[in-house]
Amino acid sequence: MIFGIGTDIAKVSRFEKWVRNQELIDRFFNECEIVALCDDSDREKRMRFLCEHYASRFAAKEAFAKALGTGFTGLELSDFGIKKNESGKPEFYFGEKTRGIIEKICGKDAEIHISISHEKEFAVSFVVIENHKGVQYV
Repeated sequence: MIFGIGTDIAKVSRFEKWVRNQELIDRFFNECEIVALCDDSDREKRMRFLCEHYASRFAAKEAFAKALGTGFTGLELSDFGIKKNESGKPEFYFGEKTRGIIEKICGKDAEIHISISHEKEFAVSFVVIENHKGVQYV
């Protein structure tokens, strides 16, 4: 049974100032999501990649909070993140605190699915939370 769905869209250019500010990156992203801004030959291309990367992950976090039904209340954005599995599919990684919130609200059997996409100016994400028992735990 579907417990919740969430979607979000983020403007990629908004993240240019974030990429230049490590404190913002550390505050809003999990260590599994953080990518360094290297001094490579095509800095503009690298900057665009990083902005798309962070915009898509932030949209995913927003979509997750909406699907959970809590907004960001009680969540620490650096306690969960998105990383790709061995097949390249994006998956959530949850720290202990976030896992506890999910179990309390959705139950231990909850499955969380994510889709992420970005194209030049925008990044979008869609999240579905399944609860196989079909009940909400409070």
